[in-house]
Formats: sequence, structure tokens, C-alpha cells
Amino acid sequence: MRISECDVLIVPGLSGSDEGHWQSRWEDRLSTATRVAQVDWNAPDREAWVGTLVQAVAATTRPAVIVAHSLGALTAAHAAPEFASGKVIGGFLVAVPDAEQAEGMPAEVARFGPVPTEPLPFPSLFVASRNDPFCSFSRAQEIALDWGAQIVDAGEVGHLNAASGHGPWPEGLMRLGQFLGRLG
Repeated sequence: MRISECDVLIVPGLSGSDEGHWQSRWEDRLSTATRVAQVDWNAPDREAWVGTLVQAVAATTRPAVIVAHSLGALTAAHAAPEFASGKVIGGFLVAVPDAEQAEGMPAEVARFGPVPTEPLPFPSLFVASRNDPFCSFSRAQEIALDWGAQIVDAGEVGHLNAASGHGPWPEGLMRLGQFLGRLG
């Protein structure tokens, strides 16, 4: 599968992804990428965010690949059972937060708990950091196992966002390309 053969849905997390974030840069760079725009990036409502993503998937005209960061990835996991069968062919899920983690978790993220435990109905790659403040690596491994996702150990790289030095994130884009190559 190539980028030109699928609809890439960019699914940001809490506060959206600013212009320096790798998701925003990829959205500008990838010809078939579209941002799934939520009504309120700073006061997320789980039901509303899931509904918006389900509608975005339904509107795609080619096989859909979800590229989600943080709360966006958790939103994708909650929405997955509602996607039409076969519509989503892959998920590239980065820095999934553990919504059940009490310490240091923003209340907006905690409202997306509990973390789903059912396998995702599409192949997925789960990129996790060893020092993400919103999810321990061992918990990320548990979640990936539950979801049937292949986990990628990104090392000690924080929350994999612009603040942790992942503006363009070329390594991630290469990994996305490799993942897509295995889908088609």
C-alpha cells in the first residue's frame, strides 16, 4: 500500500497538533492526508470525538489508515468497533496515554477511560516511549497486546510530540511507510 492509494486520517490528541507537531507537518506533506477536526480540542468529549472519527472514516473513498497521536489514538480505539467492516486497513498509533493512570494525567484524558481491551479490527503499529509521562512502557506493552498491535520501542523520547523534539519526526514517517508497505 502506498500513501496515494489510501486516505490518511490524521487524528490529533488533546489541544490538537500545533504547526510544529509532526502530525501537522505530515498533513501538509502527504497528499492524501486529512485532519479529523474535533469541535473542541481543549475540552474533549469522548462521545463527540468518537462520533467525529466514525463520520470521517465513513466519508473516506479509499482504504483508510489512521495516524493518531495520544488522546487521538485512544479515540481511535474507542471508535474501532463502530467502523464499517474493512473500511480502516491500518492504524499508526503513537504515544497512547493510559487514561487509567491517576498521577499526572489531565482530567480531560482520564474521561476517556477505561482503556479498551478488545483487539482492534485492523493491523496496527503502536509506537511507545520508555519515558512517556502519560503511559509507562510496561503499560504500553499491555495495551498493545490487548489491541493486537505490534509495539515499537521508540526509546527514551518523551511524549513523541513537538515539545519532546519530534517536529518533523522523519524516523516516524519512514516507519509509517514501512507499515503501509506491509498492508498492501
